[in-house]
Amino acid sequence: MTNALVSVEPARMSKEGLSVRKVAIIGSPGAGKSTFARRLGDITGIEVYHLDRLFWKPGWVGTPREEWKTLQQQLIQNESWIMDGHYGATMDIRIQAADTVIFLDFPRRVCLWRIAKRVIRYRGQIRPDMAEGCPEKVDFDFIRYAWGFRRREQARIVQRLEEARREGKQVVRLSTRQQVERYLAGLQSF
Repeated sequence: MTNALVSVEPARMSKEGLSVRKVAIIGSPGAGKSTFARRLGDITGIEVYHLDRLFWKPGWVGTPREEWKTLQQQLIQNESWIMDGHYGATMDIRIQAADTVIFLDFPRRVCLWRIAKRVIRYRGQIRPDMAEGCPEKVDFDFIRYAWGFRRREQARIVQRLEEARREGKQVVRLSTRQQVERYLAGLQSF
């Protein structure tokens, strides 16, 4: 990972306020994307779109691919937004439209621990960032996906984020809770 992606500085500021208006938050399951998005939305006042809530229909039925792409293409037209969710097949839609991309790049053990805590906390309930009719559940395929996320996705993510940085986008990689707290505290100080 190059140093260019290790930024933990808060968002750029201008006389008009935050230059951050369109934020894509990506990372492994259990990285804390939804929690981070909520906190960032509270600080900035920007509307948060939890992609899991939009993708899943009651009974854990996924949105058809073309409909999913169309929905995201509509959302990115808004003046400002925060979208959390990885969804690798459509990630580029969000990155191209974003002015800021935040990559929560936590170690696998941290992500799996957070998934376990989430399952216990929301057992039989619907998480705040999840669609109605989709109570918390974890199966072997989901654990396997989370376990292999870095091995499968890391190189492609890093390459795409390097491209985004060269395109002038603010790219932030946060790998520890302390970095997350420092980043958010930096935004609150403005």
